[in-house]
Amino acid sequence: MQYYPFDSRNSLYRSKIGALAEGETLRLRLLLHNDAKVHNVYLLIKNDNESCFKEISMPGAEWLEDYRFYECEIALDEGLYWYGFKYTSDYGPFFVSKSGGSRGIVSHEFSSWQQTVFKKDFKTPDWLDGGIIYQIFPDRFSSSGVKVKNIPTDRFICEDWSKQPEFRQTDALCSLGNDYYGGDLKGIEKKLDYIASLGVNCIYLNPIFEAHSNHRYNTADYFKIDPSLGTEKDLCRLTKKAEKYGISIILDGVFSHTGDDSIYFNKQGRYSSVGAYQSKASPYHNWYKFTDFPDKYEAWWGVPTLPETNENNPSFTEFITGENGVIRYWLKKGIKGWRLDVADELPDEFLDRIRLAVKSEGEDKFLLGEVWEDASNKISYNRRRRFLRGEQLDSVMNYPFANAIVDFLKCGNAEQLCDVVLSVIENYPPQVTRLLMNHIGTHDTARILTRLGSNQVYENDRESQSKAKLSESEKENGIRLLKLAAVLQYTLPGVPSLYYGDEAGLEGYGDPFCRATYPWGNENAELLEFYKSLGRFRRGCKAFVSGEFVPVITDDNAFAFIRKNDDGGVLIAVNRGDTEFTFPLPEQYIYENTELWESIKDGNLNLSPMSFAIVNFSCKN
Repeated sequence: MQYYPFDSRNSLYRSKIGALAEGETLRLRLLLHNDAKVHNVYLLIKNDNESCFKEISMPGAEWLEDYRFYECEIALDEGLYWYGFKYTSDYGPFFVSKSGGSRGIVSHEFSSWQQTVFKKDFKTPDWLDGGIIYQIFPDRFSSSGVKVKNIPTDRFICEDWSKQPEFRQTDALCSLGNDYYGGDLKGIEKKLDYIASLGVNCIYLNPIFEAHSNHRYNTADYFKIDPSLGTEKDLCRLTKKAEKYGISIILDGVFSHTGDDSIYFNKQGRYSSVGAYQSKASPYHNWYKFTDFPDKYEAWWGVPTLPETNENNPSFTEFITGENGVIRYWLKKGIKGWRLDVADELPDEFLDRIRLAVKSEGEDKFLLGEVWEDASNKISYNRRRRFLRGEQLDSVMNYPFANAIVDFLKCGNAEQLCDVVLSVIENYPPQVTRLLMNHIGTHDTARILTRLGSNQVYENDRESQSKAKLSESEKENGIRLLKLAAVLQYTLPGVPSLYYGDEAGLEGYGDPFCRATYPWGNENAELLEFYKSLGRFRRGCKAFVSGEFVPVITDDNAFAFIRKNDDGGVLIAVNRGDTEFTFPLPEQYIYENTELWESIKDGNLNLSPMSFAIVNFSCKN
């Protein structure tokens, strides 16, 4: 057996793998060969806020063949830490440093491992664990056909449900962001039977508040449902009816900016209020960051129609998070939580207040954040963020998994995919990991079928994207890869999030082509049934409720892992290659065939090209 000086993902070296609760005792062990002629061994550790590492002595302990362990115990306060090792010897001083993945090597150069320590009372809701999220872009999912009133006349109402979304940004009424297809809250209500058939227990709605674009990320009134979607009464009815299906609803909170065409800024003069743009005496003036009133102000990513808010302005903070604020108002109306748009652009103090507001309405209320990178060590605005340590978010959108799944299926290298999964598990508190929003497509990305089926990018070329369509062979290959992607998405730690229409075979590049209408009556029937069966399997398997993740195989083209609890679990294997892949099943389990499986013979699992297997097992006595 090959031994390493240290491996942060191996219980031989750590008494607990991954993030720690504050005050929890951790025993660390270093393994060095007798030939190293060791004198003294030290743990080097520092808080992220500190400039220097401190040394903690690691006395010698038991022997393992020709190796000796050196160990110490530590207990840490909440925070982010970095650690590594140093020893002195007959040959001089050396470091044991992180060298890719989780393993350590003896080196003259120092690099460290991360240690996350979270609040000991940090809890996240239970109801979503083991569930499935369904993301809906409200204007494009389903129309009730009910005539709605008071729709602004400066919107283009598209009468053709199947028409491609407008991609040209012109002064015409029908232009990018201004074409509306009539999807509404009552339309979603009519499709609850369908949504439930997918195994869904949570609907995530993109913004539904009044705003003057079809995506509604330019809020005009936080206390009013957009008239195209319906009314507050329609939302309350939807939440109550969804509850009967065991489905909860979370809303999209866009608080880093508003629209310039809003009650609060009112640059267009649409509203009777005195907006921040109109007067320095406006009650909303200090909500924004003017550099030269009124025409120069800070805007989200420089887009003038999206003026940035001053989130830590006391008036704005109270408006969003106060007792009568936006967060609590809609929670009282029956929603189960919030997804925070660009959470990494919101100040820490503001996020702290949002969490207090959410949890004041019940510990079961869910707070999800949009963060595209590893959220445990993210730096934004020159500050290390503390999203996942117990005072801010419950969990985040899991872009690291999404990107790694696509990279694996397009290019191979299962080891890299496995390392991404293990890194997240290692860095995130377990109560966060179990609720990760595992998406493989959203309103911000190209449709997953297009990403997998096409090798074209057409970056920032909407004209070319508008004409692009998968060939029959590309679509066939894309669907085969999509099934593999869905299997991974539905079985890795976290909660799968299905973007409306992916299950029906929708294709399209980025905004606005990824936001086309759901193709009612023209779904890919085979793909849809596959998603339904996958949803049934996930919801019926207890191993997906906080089940342990155990890697089994990481070949270039094949990836296999186990999700298990005390009684047993399930083995998942994916072969993205064009040749058969066979590997021996772990011997400590008794395997049972499932509705989604390939052949098992003589203790081996045989995977056909571009296929997967899901096999139940129980533990041997």
